[in-house]
Amino acid sequence: MAQYSRIEVAQVMKDTGMVPLFFHSDIEVSKKVLKACYDGGARLLEFTARGDFAHEIFGELTKYAIKELPGMVMGVGSVTDAAAASLFMALGANFIVTPVLREDIAIACNRRKVLWSPGCGTLTEIARAEELGCEIVKLFPGDIYGPQFVKGVKGPQPWTSIMPTGGVAPTKENLTGWFNAGVTCVGMGSKLMAKDADGNFDYDKIESKTREALNIIKNLKS
Repeated sequence: MAQYSRIEVAQVMKDTGMVPLFFHSDIEVSKKVLKACYDGGARLLEFTARGDFAHEIFGELTKYAIKELPGMVMGVGSVTDAAAASLFMALGANFIVTPVLREDIAIACNRRKVLWSPGCGTLTEIARAEELGCEIVKLFPGDIYGPQFVKGVKGPQPWTSIMPTGGVAPTKENLTGWFNAGVTCVGMGSKLMAKDADGNFDYDKIESKTREALNIIKNLKS
């Protein structure tokens, strides 16, 4: 069961401004990546459940976070239906992120007061998501739409909270574009999850990139 209500999760998203996201099939590697993000200041993580037995990894990762990383809000991305959402919520997911707008997932999450963030690409989809109780809409793929799209949405709907995922990088130039356009937070994956020359995660670099990105966002929001 979720440790945090959807309102609490939405507030952490707003306050910190960034949700790191990644997937790995090895639990020990996953723990190290999570710890690196946490030590860098992140207080949310989206585990993109795209591999076989992802729910088993997530369950163990969440137990680790509860025991070792106080205040870390664990969520799951790439969720495609209500059954999967329910499974991950039973394993402690505090928020559910989907690549598309699915009303069955909205119902399942709302029933448990768990935040859900659907991938939307039109103003009509965004409006429907909000009618279904969505607090923060995921703009996906972000690099296709860009900050200008966010500005366009915020004109007629200044109340809309948007989290772009895809096309977000931990640089001042990239983050300035998004936050000046009015995003509430950003989801960041491959550009944040640094790897070494052998293709292995570079935990020290992940920590430093996380810290740098959060500092940039803090300054942009102040």
